[in-house]
Amino acid sequence: MKQNLVVIPTFNEIENIEDILRAVMHLQIPIDVLVVDDNSPDGTSEKVLQLAEEFPNRIFLKKRLKKNGLGTAYVAGFKWALKNHYEYIFEMDADFSHNPNDLVQLLHVCQNVADVAIGSRYVKGVNVVNWPLSRVLLSYFASVYVRFVTRMNVMDTTAGFICYHHSVLEQINLDKIKFVGYAFQIEMKYRAFSRNFKLVEVPIIFTDRTKGKSKMSGSIIKEAVFGVLQLRLKKLFNTL
Repeated sequence: MKQNLVVIPTFNEIENIEDILRAVMHLQIPIDVLVVDDNSPDGTSEKVLQLAEEFPNRIFLKKRLKKNGLGTAYVAGFKWALKNHYEYIFEMDADFSHNPNDLVQLLHVCQNVADVAIGSRYVKGVNVVNWPLSRVLLSYFASVYVRFVTRMNVMDTTAGFICYHHSVLEQINLDKIKFVGYAFQIEMKYRAFSRNFKLVEVPIIFTDRTKGKSKMSGSIIKEAVFGVLQLRLKKLFNTL
């Protein structure tokens, strides 16, 4: 079995993609990368292919025909990772809001004490840099709301910096994953939690992007609010 793979979804990340890939390539532990690009018009996928030639068998590209949302990009990446027999599978943003150096810590926790290691902004206070207060409050109280509804003991339920042991993804029916934004992150954690996998939060510092454009939208927030209620109802009726 291959060891480690980080899945990075992209859409118009030409300003960040080379730097983030090089950062992962130069970590002290070997971690391969799969970039799932939604046909970015800015040349993101072309840059990935250039770097794949420089780092053969470590950088891979899955190019999709159109922008179909974060959740479906991760699902496509997870399926690719399982098909290619990776043991530990990460999800991470391309914009340096997640520090690539923290991949090492997440892997260590997942190898030793957890089935799912979560890079958490809120497990020790509020560790967010360069976000406006309104967005900090929205994110923080979204997690409070999710904990209230789902009863998950996870402080950062919308976190998108995660390491999964392959057994978790194998036992979650990825074809049933419905949501694409914040709700996708919640759904993955809740499905793992509902199957009695051990989720452990690892404190990180989240830094808002300095290059490129955020993909946040009102529809993503709405999906999360109502999606959590749907997930809870499915759990109550044993259809999750």
